[in-house]
Amino acid sequence: MPGLRREELALLAGVSSSYYTRLEQGQSLGASPEVLDAIARALHLDEAERRHLHDLADSSKRRTVVHRPPTEHVDASLLGLLEALGEVPALVSGRRGDVLAWNRMGHALFASHIDPAGPADPARRPNLTRLVFLDPHIRALYADWPAKARAVVENLRMTAGRHPDDALLVSLVGELAVRSEEFAAMWADHGVSPCDSAVYEMHHPLVGALTVRQQSLRPPQDEERHIVLAVAEPGSPSQAALGLLARATAPPARATWPPAHRERSADHP
Repeated sequence: MPGLRREELALLAGVSSSYYTRLEQGQSLGASPEVLDAIARALHLDEAERRHLHDLADSSKRRTVVHRPPTEHVDASLLGLLEALGEVPALVSGRRGDVLAWNRMGHALFASHIDPAGPADPARRPNLTRLVFLDPHIRALYADWPAKARAVVENLRMTAGRHPDDALLVSLVGELAVRSEEFAAMWADHGVSPCDSAVYEMHHPLVGALTVRQQSLRPPQDEERHIVLAVAEPGSPSQAALGLLARATAPPARATWPPAHRERSADHP
């Protein structure tokens, strides 16, 4: 907490100054959940920051061996849900922000300049954090790009706290820290916050300005995947813009045979 000395913080948390110092320096691995909660209260941490503190303490108690996790997939039920959402832009992201699937409107709103089918190699899937920091199309899409970028970084840091052994996550953070000074600066702030719900003004190259609420939902009993929806206020110009985007990107109608309007004659029943 700003303005508090280490000794004052230890007193507020109900622990000795020497014990708190060892915790802060990572030299004590036996902090109980109660002590961690006391420190969180003393620091006035919010719920996301408190969970992150517990995640960091848990990871320090075990020997972390970085390994390559298995390839992420989406099952048929999630794919069916994306299709059922119709004209609501939606996508499914994995643990590290890889785009595992999106519906037609999700692709049209978030990344229409990318091949909707994605690469054949799962390791080369579009990654939301990489796109936000390294893709000029995505940077131009958000009117307040710094707010979007910071939200993505703070969510990624929460994930890193839960999965310190994920080699692909470690590699992603390292790559972005090298390739983007803005990412490196935001990562160094150590902020944590879940990307659950936020309102963004967007400037879409096809339909212009619109404002949507991006809502992140988790499938039942699945902490690794997120369903990201973009919803506009009912009856608003932004909802009309999404409707225009849906019509503009709709696949061409299939011709019927014989044509429905063809007149039948006696010679051709």
